[in-house]
Amino acid sequence: MKRLIVAGLTASLLSACSNAIVPAAPQPVGSRPVAPRPQQQPGYPAPRESTVPVRQPTPSTPMAPMPGQPVPAGVTTAAAAGLFAGPPIASLPIPADDAAAALGAFRTSCTALIRRTDVSGLTRGADWQPACDAARQASDRDAPAFFARWFEAVQIADGKAFATGYYEPEIAGSRTRGGAYQTPIYAKPKDLVEVELGQFSDDLRGKRIRGRVDGQKFIPYYDRTQIEEGALAGRGLELAYAADPVEFFFLQIQGSGRLRLPDGGVMRIGYDSQNGREYTGIGALMRQRGLLTPGQASMQGLMGWIRNNGQAGTDLMRENKSFVFFRELTGPGPLGALGVPVVGGASVAADPKFIPLGAPVFLSMDRADANGLWIAQDTGGAIKGANRVDTFWGAGDAARATAGGMAARGTAFVLLPVGTLIRLQGGMPRVEPAPLP
Repeated sequence: MKRLIVAGLTASLLSACSNAIVPAAPQPVGSRPVAPRPQQQPGYPAPRESTVPVRQPTPSTPMAPMPGQPVPAGVTTAAAAGLFAGPPIASLPIPADDAAAALGAFRTSCTALIRRTDVSGLTRGADWQPACDAARQASDRDAPAFFARWFEAVQIADGKAFATGYYEPEIAGSRTRGGAYQTPIYAKPKDLVEVELGQFSDDLRGKRIRGRVDGQKFIPYYDRTQIEEGALAGRGLELAYAADPVEFFFLQIQGSGRLRLPDGGVMRIGYDSQNGREYTGIGALMRQRGLLTPGQASMQGLMGWIRNNGQAGTDLMRENKSFVFFRELTGPGPLGALGVPVVGGASVAADPKFIPLGAPVFLSMDRADANGLWIAQDTGGAIKGANRVDTFWGAGDAARATAGGMAARGTAFVLLPVGTLIRLQGGMPRVEPAPLP
């Protein structure tokens, strides 16, 4: 099921005009755009989310996890969360085309995977070298056997997984300000400072904060409201301008996207940094406040509510103080946190403290399109904890329809180099698999 959708996404990625969005009505230059009600836009098409409905899932029965306990309170890494041997990989229902796509994504991850420090505590760079060497020689046809030979399935804690979805959105934008294009898309400011707290205390090792220097004090960086009200204006940081502040808000959550330019061209932008403020999911706020009716708990539903509630919608978005800064992408992409292009239907974002970036992850969920083998190549502000993943679906309408309504529960197994579990449990050192005859 997953690969069938990806085939459509590939066509969308190659098409230069499949995702066009018509800008909203022009607003006066210098005014802060507020999303108007759709009915206030005579002569313009309905908002995009109303024409790209949420994809209805095909139900699936997830595999039962191995016996295990939830992550103990205060535990922040997979190594301390409790590890259990999963089923033999050859017994997992991994379609051949799933395995082939995952092999390609794993292969591109290898250079970073071997060099990167695994903050989950599960692996060392050298552990991945044999599998990476073998991946260079393996063919797509041999992909299922490749994963069965070089990896073992490991369950983190109770193995209970939750998966959402993201995609590469395309919104209307312009390199210059004017007409409908009034919402600045900013590059990373030079006064944004990131501090590694481990340099000051061993107890804070691995923790970082971002802020700015004001006189002799280090203070939090501007939040979303301050930035939208002009804190960065006039500093030459504007990469481009979006036509719709609501679409841009959700593009920030996705972390990368495409701008459909007035001349029909496309400008691709990717995550460069963030203001250091904590991410707040507005969907959770809306559920807590009873603002969502049944069937609205999707990206499309959230966007519709924000558009239909004027200033209240703008104020709700501003409760998420996190603000993302971008850079223009000119090569392959979008790039994930691992520094390699993420692949629709094959890449997931995960919490690197619980799933090593670059590691394969097998999902068995209650909706069929989330099932299969994925590669952890990205992270996300809301993607925290064990067995929590965000599935990437590529670009285009099919990707938007799937990602916007993705909410799947089931079981996850992380695939680690053979022998890792024994080593972590104090057994014999890992032994390389014997060559196939």
